Amino acid sequence: MRTVGIIVEYNPLHNGHVYHIQQSRKVTGAEAVVAVMSGHFLQRGEPALLDKWARADMALHQGVDLLIELPVAYSVQPAEWFAYGAVSLLEATGIVDTLCFGSEIGNLAALSAAAERLSDESDEFQTSLRHHLKHGMNYPAAFAAAASCSTASPLSHVENANDALLEQGTALETSDPSWIAEPNNSLGLHYLMALHRIRSSIAPYTIARQKAGYHDQDVNDSFIASATAIRKLIMEDHHSPASYMPASSWTILQQAQDMGRAPVSWKQLERHLFYQLQRSSRQQLAELLEVTEGLEYRMEQALPQLAELTMEAFIAHIKSKRYTRTKLQRMLTHILLGHRKVHFGPEALAQGPAYIRVLGFNEKGQALLKRMRKTASCPIVHKVTRDNAQLGGICGLTADVQATAIYANAFSNWTGKLAYRDYYEPPIRR
Repeated sequence: MRTVGIIVEYNPLHNGHVYHIQQSRKVTGAEAVVAVMSGHFLQRGEPALLDKWARADMALHQGVDLLIELPVAYSVQPAEWFAYGAVSLLEATGIVDTLCFGSEIGNLAALSAAAERLSDESDEFQTSLRHHLKHGMNYPAAFAAAASCSTASPLSHVENANDALLEQGTALETSDPSWIAEPNNSLGLHYLMALHRIRSSIAPYTIARQKAGYHDQDVNDSFIASATAIRKLIMEDHHSPASYMPASSWTILQQAQDMGRAPVSWKQLERHLFYQLQRSSRQQLAELLEVTEGLEYRMEQALPQLAELTMEAFIAHIKSKRYTRTKLQRMLTHILLGHRKVHFGPEALAQGPAYIRVLGFNEKGQALLKRMRKTASCPIVHKVTRDNAQLGGICGLTADVQATAIYANAFSNWTGKLAYRDYYEPPIRR
């Protein structure tokens, strides 16, 4: 059974995501779809709007056959490690033939050529990256500028790329780094680099992102809106996003709201974050992931100056040109979750995920799971038990359970069983 892998967050699942699922099947000729989905905390350093089981249910209604969770050790990371964790999970299943991702460029040739050159992290690239960082660029901008220098030579063929997509028109002029800095292009580039890094035989495909941009906060279409714009409609404008979501996704969102489990945002977790900040010394903060280059001092100095203890006020005090909002949000998520550098650093992440956590499946997905019992290179986990809880060590299943428990503090009807749902909740079945 030809199977395509996709890497998603579904925060929440909307019409643009449905297009991605449909096109992924079409361009790869796949009969089945396996999705790697972030759990309760996301790549941009935000809590998910709905819990991971609700979002898995949304996906199963729209044609995904098997949902597996990206461990929190990888889900709240810069593009390099987010992509490495997700691609490694798809590889670990032993059943995924292809990977299809959305990109602004929609041109696999340009992305593949850039990935081919950047995968080895040449001295030229590293020198250029350090130069741009030294002169005050934030990391994404510095990476894009360094990458543009390293990829300026003519495009070449990538062994595991799809030939038809490699012929998609004329490659972009890579001396202009702006296309590399686009969020989906950047993630796609890192997916391809991860495939190269783990020497995977999974064949990559890309489809062009339609209409709404990744960061678009406003709605400019009657059918397609970004997840950012949809969350804004829900959280700030208090308007219905129903026309931008499949009916099943809208129903699941409403059910979660009725149960007091959505919508979740940083607002519901601010008090827990500030508790961690106030109880931690400067030295303790410096030990946490993404607290770099003296940010522990900036945070210590900012706390007494806040007129109100809100996430927005705090970020305004510590933000600078050097640090993107996403970087700071990820750092604050790691502080909230207690992720220490010694446990969640590159050395640990380079080992790859130690388990495949199943969130949901349908009948076809059940057949995939049956195959995976023979092909998977790491244990398959349906729910956390006394026997498997230590898989992956401190940055493995234990961290996922802790993330669920902390996330549940955002619910209006908090209970112990909801906080430790990983022990009780079986995968969603459709």
